[in-house]
Amino acid sequence: MDFLTGEILYIDKPLKWTSFDAVKRLRGMLLRRYGIKKFKVGHAGTLDPLATGVMIVCTGRATKRIEELQAGVKEYVAEIALGATTPSYDLETEIDATYPTDHITRELVEETLKKFTGRIEQVPPAFSACKVDGHRAYKAARRGEAVELKPKILVIDEIELLSYSPTSITIRVVCSKGTYIRALARDIGESLNSGGHLTGLRRTRVGSVDVKDCLSVEDAYKLIQEAPIEYPDDANK
Repeated sequence: MDFLTGEILYIDKPLKWTSFDAVKRLRGMLLRRYGIKKFKVGHAGTLDPLATGVMIVCTGRATKRIEELQAGVKEYVAEIALGATTPSYDLETEIDATYPTDHITRELVEETLKKFTGRIEQVPPAFSACKVDGHRAYKAARRGEAVELKPKILVIDEIELLSYSPTSITIRVVCSKGTYIRALARDIGESLNSGGHLTGLRRTRVGSVDVKDCLSVEDAYKLIQEAPIEYPDDANK
């Protein structure tokens, strides 16, 4: 593979790694392999640390395709706990309120999920990289400051209920760029009058790239270690 000129890698991002961690480690491996000090590496579409799955990493001139690649339709499998909420809408923060779930039935869940397909408005999480007055929202949220974000229009093509219990559900979601599955978990919980938060998330597809086609980080390292050493003059252009 010609990483210096430009390659696109499809990685299965490990749990608890940030997207920046993945890029930093792969860039570090490339710098060591080629004995250089500076090189362009970027990713198309951020994944939260508590999420796993498809992450697209671009090197060299392929970084120019990042905007195009991250615009692809996304598919996720999400585990949602019902009956409790957290400030971050996932397991990053502790439970702050609990609610009854005795009224929740499979039929109620299936009817509720239908409300979230098509064009919808979604308020992003305060614990997100969205900017407020030029600053990342999550920084203020982690300081305990109130954060107000405006709703965004997005498209959810499909929601499928994969498993159900009165206290937890697993869903498959096909959606547009910019969808926060944590916020979807919050909104589904509110619609069920039970509260809800995300307990597991796996991105299974981006565009035509399926997670089954992705490399482990170890396999990506091996590809880099075995790559031929060539130095095109315009690798960083």
